[in-house]
Amino acid sequence: MIYLIRHGEAAAGWGDHPDPGLSDLGNRQAEAVAGILGGYGIGNIISSPMQRCRETSGPFSVRAGLTPAIAPEVSEIATPAGTADRVAWLRTVMAGTWTGAGADYVAWRAAMGDFVGGLPPGTAIFSHFVAINALCGLLEDDDRVTVFRPGHCSVTRLERRDGRLRVAEYGSESATRVL
Repeated sequence: MIYLIRHGEAAAGWGDHPDPGLSDLGNRQAEAVAGILGGYGIGNIISSPMQRCRETSGPFSVRAGLTPAIAPEVSEIATPAGTADRVAWLRTVMAGTWTGAGADYVAWRAAMGDFVGGLPPGTAIFSHFVAINALCGLLEDDDRVTVFRPGHCSVTRLERRDGRLRVAEYGSESATRVL
């Protein structure tokens, strides 16, 4: 199995801060998911370079005695340069498809798929709402940007079936708002 973990609740909204850490609740969520992951036989940790993912991976990495590798391939979707209203832009993207979002985003999604596809079983990846959706949609041949709504610190399980990485189980969902 490969595990995709969405980061805990951020201390600031997506439109308010480019790279916030975790809120107090987010820190508690990170501690809780560390306890859950402890029983999965994980031997490899990957984290987005964004602070909220690095902080979410912290409690598990301490418990497991592993150092997370930082991988931009599983980071947040990039906002186009010169975008005045990041929140409005993201809401529009999330309501659409990858092909509608443009070639750069299709390529970003494919590169993430290649990266994750090369990881060994027993890997935990701490990532983001849109990135997890991008990967799950790619693996399930679904072009929608929002395939499901992973809650903070939800765990989505991927497995190899017939030589192909697939979604085995989606993580818990919540009503995520873009702020």
